[in-house]
Amino acid sequence: MASRKELTKEIDQAASGPKIGAFFDVDRTLLAGFSAAAFMRDKMASEGISLSDSLSGAASALRFGLNRTSFPSFLEETSGDLVGLTETELAEFGERVFSQRLVTDIYPESRALVEAHQRRGHTVAIISSATHFQVDALAKELGIEHVMCTELEFRKGRFTGKVARPACYREGKAQAAEALAAAHDLDLSESYFYSDSRDDLPLLDLVGRPRLVNPDSSLTEIAARRGWPVYRFTSRGQPGIREVAGLVGALGALAPAAMVGVPAAVGSGSLRKGLDLLLSTYADLSTAITGVDLQVEGEEHLWSQRPAVFIFNHQSGLDALLMARLLRRDIVGVGKQELADMPIVGSLLKLAGTVFVDRGDRAQAIRAMQPAIEATRQGLSILIAPEGTRSSSKKLGPFKKGAFHMAMAAGVPIVPVVLRNAGDALPRDGVMIRSATIEVVVHPPIPTSDWQREELDERIAEIHRLFEETLA
Repeated sequence: MASRKELTKEIDQAASGPKIGAFFDVDRTLLAGFSAAAFMRDKMASEGISLSDSLSGAASALRFGLNRTSFPSFLEETSGDLVGLTETELAEFGERVFSQRLVTDIYPESRALVEAHQRRGHTVAIISSATHFQVDALAKELGIEHVMCTELEFRKGRFTGKVARPACYREGKAQAAEALAAAHDLDLSESYFYSDSRDDLPLLDLVGRPRLVNPDSSLTEIAARRGWPVYRFTSRGQPGIREVAGLVGALGALAPAAMVGVPAAVGSGSLRKGLDLLLSTYADLSTAITGVDLQVEGEEHLWSQRPAVFIFNHQSGLDALLMARLLRRDIVGVGKQELADMPIVGSLLKLAGTVFVDRGDRAQAIRAMQPAIEATRQGLSILIAPEGTRSSSKKLGPFKKGAFHMAMAAGVPIVPVVLRNAGDALPRDGVMIRSATIEVVVHPPIPTSDWQREELDERIAEIHRLFEETLA
């Protein structure tokens, strides 16, 4: 995956202002694959699906594929199970499916493009043939204000099973863009549209800056004739041979790391030195094998004042490995009890003296942190994610107080480490590590020697804002 700066260079240098539109399709453009499949999987998991419904849906899809029925009619034929639901119920359904099945399918590259347009003050919109309950949660996640999509018909607050005409499909997308342009005085000749589909040619022809994302062979040929830029995003969706080989190589990297760490422990007579070398070597090898690169701003703050309590935002299952690569040595980690059961990583963390905390038992958690506080008196630093739970999106969760209590009790500073996009390489609940350039910002150490318990909430809120501003 190219760095975000390389990917967004054109946009960063483009004219700014709300008169320029940036329109995005959804499937295979913002999201890997087809979002409708996630809704179907959710229905099958929660309610099941009968053979007759399966055959009926397949027949409708075949008729639509052969151009024997219109897009609105196809939607009506395949949404019968939603008839009678309220707008609120449909919205809740869409938000649940998005948070459970789709949020980690957002292409990091597309997220970066959206954010680049937002930084330039462009009018960003989703223009999709899907319906509001399918895309509104995605728009909210990406901070996109405008959603132009196919509208459902409601009577007395309930879905009738009918779709409003014209649907936001083919020429309907171009009409939707023209309506948005008229309402917000957009210059379509300077506007962008990102899409993967030949069905979107009417809108691709309408804007001055068409951009193709993962187009099929037919649209790729059209792009070549017309000189349209093409993006190929592989950071989500079905993993390729490279990703599979990278995962195998990362798992196998433990052996050479041990070949470095074990002799170091024996030669120095220090288990700690051996483990530090083993963990840092494993972090170096595994990230190199999987194509994960780090761009670090403020790297000097990792070393300027130790011992310290290093805190980081928790986006990815890769975070612990990234922090091991950054911090290198003399670290005691504090993590949730579940980490102890992870293959390979759990064993390494145990060997390194990681303190495991049962989040459901506050008294046990407080007792468990005492060894970490004692370790600072031996010159060791503490590593902890104050959110506790890994986030499935980029949004920062609330901070728990444990990290800050430990810093005050040990009399050491807090060093905020902001991982801007660790989820690009490995999203929550992911297995396959993808090639990515991860941006890291290390802020200067924050002294805690003059903190008072009665002002702790305010201090934590200040640091939380620091993380939010850095992520933004």
